[in-house]
Amino acid sequence: MKKKYEVRKSPIHGNGVFAARDISEGEWIVDYLGEKISKEESNRRGLEYEKNAGKNGGGAVYIFELDDKYDIDGNFEYNDARFINHACRTNCEAINEDGVIKIYATRDIAKGEELLYNYGYALEHFPDHPCKCGFPECIGYIVAVEDRLKLKKLLKGRRPNKNKRK
Repeated sequence: MKKKYEVRKSPIHGNGVFAARDISEGEWIVDYLGEKISKEESNRRGLEYEKNAGKNGGGAVYIFELDDKYDIDGNFEYNDARFINHACRTNCEAINEDGVIKIYATRDIAKGEELLYNYGYALEHFPDHPCKCGFPECIGYIVAVEDRLKLKKLLKGRRPNKNKRK
């Protein structure tokens, strides 16, 4: 069976994950792998990773919320899913199935297309998470879909996002 994806440079941010073949809607693509850690350890590591990312200019916090008690630290070489970028127009979703984060296609994805899902960050932290996807519906920050309208109201009167694409 031909590999479903490949990791390479992304026009959105750093590395990205791209379809190596056509992928059908509803098809499982990859699991988000890593170490299961407590929320306390997650917060400690997250702050450390953000501090280091600030020094080297990268975005290297690969912690994925698992449930109310645990997160997955995916900052490991064997976790290709950590390179799936956020976008405001998505073609994938992450689903927690019995403690395993699985990435599925939400529509048919053509070979060569970048795999994208919404990171869904909380509204109160929006200034810390600029979005670089460039899609017309992008409001410039990574937030959950249900918070986009609230954020648009908060941002009213600010400068528009210059990273637009078609």
